[in-house]
Amino acid sequence: MSTPSERAERGRAARKRVPRSSHGRWIPSSQRPDPLGVLERQSLDRVPELVPIRYGRMAVSPFAFLRGAAAVMAADLAAQRNTGLNVQLCGDAHLLNFGVYASPERTLLFDVNDFDETLPGPFEWDVKRLAASIAVAALQNGTSKAKAHRAAQVSAEGYRTAMRRLAGLGELDVWYERIAAEDVAGLVRGADRKRLESRLARARRRTSLQAFEKLTEKDGTGRHIVDDPPLLERVTDVDRVTLGKIFSDYRSSLAEERRMLLDRFRYLDSARKVVGVGSVGTRCFILLLEGRDDGDPLFLQIKEAVPSVLEQYLAPSAYSHQGRRVVCGQRLTQAASDIFLGWMTGPEQRHFYWRQLRDMKGSAEVESMSPALLRDYARLCGRALARAHARSGDRIAIAAYLGGSDVFDRGIADFALRYAGQNADDYAALSAGIAAGVVTAAPGV
Repeated sequence: MSTPSERAERGRAARKRVPRSSHGRWIPSSQRPDPLGVLERQSLDRVPELVPIRYGRMAVSPFAFLRGAAAVMAADLAAQRNTGLNVQLCGDAHLLNFGVYASPERTLLFDVNDFDETLPGPFEWDVKRLAASIAVAALQNGTSKAKAHRAAQVSAEGYRTAMRRLAGLGELDVWYERIAAEDVAGLVRGADRKRLESRLARARRRTSLQAFEKLTEKDGTGRHIVDDPPLLERVTDVDRVTLGKIFSDYRSSLAEERRMLLDRFRYLDSARKVVGVGSVGTRCFILLLEGRDDGDPLFLQIKEAVPSVLEQYLAPSAYSHQGRRVVCGQRLTQAASDIFLGWMTGPEQRHFYWRQLRDMKGSAEVESMSPALLRDYARLCGRALARAHARSGDRIAIAAYLGGSDVFDRGIADFALRYAGQNADDYAALSAGIAAGVVTAAPGV
């Protein structure tokens, strides 16, 4: 096993391959794939009638486009030289894939909360996607380029300083590291703090019981999910039988004590649900279960897991099952994970993972953030990302690569601002494609 000094030397040696300032470069490759072509290829195996909803949601704004264009940015990142300092990547570390959720002990935590694209890879890919999303959001909010650059730089600074602190801790201390929601509230002041506390209070109310009241109704046949096509549609009787057969496969992926807890609930109803932006078109269902009585519901979400957008550029996943890839990546990366997180294989040998639909989950309203609040939030996201990476990567080597100066931070900010320009061009291409009838989009869904 390498000593801390040997690990630090490995990190410093990576600067020779990829100087920290070089991260600021962004020049599109002459072989850069057409972004609309990348999105179209992703759509080939999705539910056809839902694909226009995806494009409609991406067409709302440059930030919405960035959210849905993880595959486009993956190709762009892969075209650049990388440090070789690998971690378990989130794979889609934009601003809205951070947020609060409840730990099994019912503590509200702040962390990375989306792992559909998770895969081992160079740590800077996540840092760059986060910083780019900050720059895009800031510019969309009307912030100057200088302030957008500063917000992106702050995210990289938050990452760097957190990683350097974690490099000095022991293994168990790093593993037990977490960011409680109460700590988040203490980072902001005045009206911004009141707004944040209101968001946290709202997150605490986002439970299965709240979803139960919003998404279900009771009639002469019993309790069932309310149809709201095309976003929420109850499944057919044949689908219900299929879901029942695969339920036992999912159950077997849970720890024994959680299987026993799950067995205390009975199945009531299920529906297909459209979620997110980039995920629209993949197969996603929700299951309504009942525990002690009508006032004790549990909503589970079943989401299709397809190969990560990063996989064609990195080493293949250690897991042949894509649902297991997502679940294991999440368990490795998050400070605490959903007790019902599991996986199984569904019809047509499609891979899925399961989790609670709502468990005090909440995300930021980026569009309404002041420049000062966006900077505070950017720093927090950088800190959370460093904590996540430190669990799986060589934090000592990464910290040594980053160093004590702001050279890396400024390079990342330069990249973020330049990539925000690229994203604007790609967004314009989508808008033009929709206007010309080349791309079919369903607006306002």
